[in-house]
Amino acid sequence: MANVKTAISLPESLFKQAEAVAEELKVSRSRLMALALEEFIRRRQNLQLLEKINAAYADPPDEEEQTMLRTISRYHRRIVEGEW
Repeated sequence: MANVKTAISLPESLFKQAEAVAEELKVSRSRLMALALEEFIRRRQNLQLLEKINAAYADPPDEEEQTMLRTISRYHRRIVEGEW
């Protein structure tokens, strides 16, 4: 994978913290920035997926789904009867 050079502006205090962390982890500042950006993007994608899942389950089950759930519940109850 090809690398692309870029210039960014950071508050001095954040830059100093990043330098300290990079030194602690024994990685370059560039690698630290790449790791941080990868983590940020991964978290953002996970949040977006969670929002989509929540939206899909936001509406209550329709009549057909309720009927199916009742049928499954009765079936499951018959299976586990006597096991307890």
